Amino acid sequence: MITRRALLAGAAALPAMPVLAQTGLALRLDDALAAGLKRDLLIQWGDRVAYDAPPFTPRLPDLAAAEAQFGWDTRVVAALTPTRGEDGIPRAVVAVGHPTLDPAMAFPDGRDRPEIAGAMQGASLINIQRRAGVWMVADGGFQMRRLHARTLCRMGGAGGPARGVFGVTGGAATPWGSLLLTEGEGAAWVRRLPGVHAATLGHVVELDGFEPQSVPVKRSALGGLGARDVAAALAADGRAVVFLADGREGGLLWRFVSEGPAQEPNALDQGTLFAARFEAGSLRWMALPADAEPYGAAASRGATSLGRPMALAMDPNGARLWLALHDIPRNPAGAVVEILFAARNPAGDTAIAEILIEGRQPPRPRPGRETAPIPAWPASPASLAYDGAGHLLLGTAQPQRDSALPDALYVLPLEGAARGEPRFAYAAPLGAALGGLAAVAGAASWIAGVAHPGAGMGAQFTAPRSRWPHFRDGEPPRGGVVALSHGG
Repeated sequence: MITRRALLAGAAALPAMPVLAQTGLALRLDDALAAGLKRDLLIQWGDRVAYDAPPFTPRLPDLAAAEAQFGWDTRVVAALTPTRGEDGIPRAVVAVGHPTLDPAMAFPDGRDRPEIAGAMQGASLINIQRRAGVWMVADGGFQMRRLHARTLCRMGGAGGPARGVFGVTGGAATPWGSLLLTEGEGAAWVRRLPGVHAATLGHVVELDGFEPQSVPVKRSALGGLGARDVAAALAADGRAVVFLADGREGGLLWRFVSEGPAQEPNALDQGTLFAARFEAGSLRWMALPADAEPYGAAASRGATSLGRPMALAMDPNGARLWLALHDIPRNPAGAVVEILFAARNPAGDTAIAEILIEGRQPPRPRPGRETAPIPAWPASPASLAYDGAGHLLLGTAQPQRDSALPDALYVLPLEGAARGEPRFAYAAPLGAALGGLAAVAGAASWIAGVAHPGAGMGAQFTAPRSRWPHFRDGEPPRGGVVALSHGG
């Protein structure tokens, strides 16, 4: 029998971060930090991304301005780490998805403006650096870039040009040097924006995150599943492996293995799509016929319907994959599944699968009464990232707006006696979800998104539930990205 010890043997020893204390949480207008952490606000809705972006004027929405500014919704999907320069300053390129836009919260009169909404969604790439212990955006950074409804793309394989990057809900940096983005909310924009074609949406988009002139390519060979998130790895023989979580109720876990080496320029245009079947603690990959309709083919092969696959994270050593589920049959608060690959080969036919942690359903707030702190424990896991130091970062996004527990970032040790026991690190403000996670390699820092602060039933631009982060009268709440570091 293959044991966990055998699977992980040979993994590089990494320095451990301090263990954060357990605590209780309550809803509050502002965000909250665990002791020992500091928070730097990096960027927020309306801030400049493109060098020629005008100042943010939320009461006067403008198409050209929106295409150059940081988008409305927030989903941190990856942190790309360049080779450190001679100055020794830690740097990264952070990729952030902007999946959707709520007109009631984004526009002063609550009336949708589809073209401007299409400009406020998509993705942003931002340069960040750490100086004097503070993370900040490198203003005018070379890789700063906006992808939106009018961005020129091309379809993979023999496909031609395509317009727009839509509904980005996830992504990953790949071992072969590219960035993947998933159009998990792309289908919604077909109904919202005239002239958008369904066949060009719902794809995994590949681009060079370090080259701002690179043309995004929609890799149609990966099935056009509308995947919510992806993770990437190298097979033992050097082929590209891409895992996909499709985000639907009763959704599936998928895998694509390229035909040729990952380093080939269009490796993701040829390969085999698989669907996962879970059986009593194990996983078997079912190969699907070429050119078959993926969902029908997966059902015919007995693929396992999951609660709702929301996020993926990959061990860079290739030993294991983590999958966040929003709910499972016996627990609506969801779970995180750990998948261990034999011989650290993610392209193998089988793997071991076990639950790392289950969520706990929090109580609802009691109207008219101040809510007492609730023990911090994840509910509805929706973001994952491996921090490179033996911890899994887990972020929550509860679907209901009447939970008494704020959405938050938790740190899960992966080995030892505390394995799978969550420790609170950061809580989002009222109405916000934890909008994606990434770790900055070699910098002992985490990047987290704060999505749609102040949202909730009845909330609107002029009357949000919170005005995070600045709490200025008349200014709408502004979702954004924060850096979390030890030493606060």
